[in-house]
Amino acid sequence: MKRPTRPSKLDSHPDVIAVRSRATVTAPEVLDADWLRRLCEDAGADAVGFVEIERPELADERLEIEKAFRHPRALISFVCTMNRENTRSPARSAANLEFHLTNHDTNEVARKVVTELESRGVRAFNGSVGFPMEMDRFPSERIWVVAHKPIAVEAGLGRIGIHRNVIHPKFGNFILLGTVVVDVPISAYDRPLDYNPCMECKLCVAACPTGAINPDGRFDFSACYTHNYREFLGGFGDWVEQVVESGSAKEYRAKVSEPESASMWQSLSFGSNYKAAYCVSVCPAGQDVLGPYLDSRKTHLAEVVRPLQDKPETIYVVAESDAESYVARRFPHKRIKRVGNGLRARSVDGFVNGLPLIFQREASRGLDATYHFTFTGAEQRELTAAIRDGELTISDGHQGDAELRVRADTATWFGFLAGERSLVAALLLRRIRLSGPPRLLVAFGRCFPS
Repeated sequence: MKRPTRPSKLDSHPDVIAVRSRATVTAPEVLDADWLRRLCEDAGADAVGFVEIERPELADERLEIEKAFRHPRALISFVCTMNRENTRSPARSAANLEFHLTNHDTNEVARKVVTELESRGVRAFNGSVGFPMEMDRFPSERIWVVAHKPIAVEAGLGRIGIHRNVIHPKFGNFILLGTVVVDVPISAYDRPLDYNPCMECKLCVAACPTGAINPDGRFDFSACYTHNYREFLGGFGDWVEQVVESGSAKEYRAKVSEPESASMWQSLSFGSNYKAAYCVSVCPAGQDVLGPYLDSRKTHLAEVVRPLQDKPETIYVVAESDAESYVARRFPHKRIKRVGNGLRARSVDGFVNGLPLIFQREASRGLDATYHFTFTGAEQRELTAAIRDGELTISDGHQGDAELRVRADTATWFGFLAGERSLVAALLLRRIRLSGPPRLLVAFGRCFPS
């Protein structure tokens, strides 16, 4: 005789009874694009676009998104606009407040959309507009979950300008980007714009105080990161090291001025502040922005660009970098201060990914050499780095003939790069071995100051 099944303790729980007694919310098989667009706009988005997760151009993004959200099917990209005059102001308090408030609004839009979708049985996820990020990965790995720019481009919300910002065809680059990921497909998807709203006026080149934006379209990441993000990430770490290394208050004040200490306090208290988002400020692109520039380029230059160029301010640079020589030549009225930027590799992958970011094109002029690296110890890998004609190429394995061969214990090499270990001692102990002219290692180092 079969024994009767006893109800489990779970079955008698009041919440279990309540859930089982109510109607089940069934997620739609497909989200209607028109309805979804209205939902985002009602939540506060100024423009919206949709992209399928399978789009080939976003293959790398899909891999990253799947680490944070299971079974993504589609991406909702949207923009929130910033007030232009605040953003353009030489008063950085006004400009940064605009960034902070719009950042908050953009995250709120994403959260409202996710909340409504969840109420309809749709699993949804919004990656942060900016910070916080996955800082446990810094500096060796990517720290952001969702890269909003390539998604916005694929969703038809703009194209990347010469200044590396997304330019919306209507709002210009006075926007912040947000992304919501859903596990349900959308009935219609958008495509990239068939033109670039960038006017190629090069005003961003003229306004950038560090020379990070080159007229030929090249971008010096290190120059931008060191100055504009002085009170973010690496700059904060460099400031902490200055505090630690100061033996007294007097010694600290000799390294860090009172305005710099106050500015760091402000960023720590109210949110990290940009030093110079001038590339955004001066950009005239976008149908809502373009009119005054077309009416009088001279007025735009005098009222928007020149106040930023003429502003007396401290420009933070890495010693002997391209940025340092650029500021001295182009903006002699601005004060130069040498600092570190915290861009130190701690792994072979970090080394490979980081070299292009800190490569100094002008400092490499005249160098024509191929380097073979052989890493031993905890990480084992062979690499080739070639520098010629102001260009850097990196490849796996030992390619071609090398003018200098470097064989290094991994821990010793990255300790040397961080200034924690002596190169002379490492060479004497044969933890680092060179085959070729040692001067080429010195020349290599000049191309990658940090």
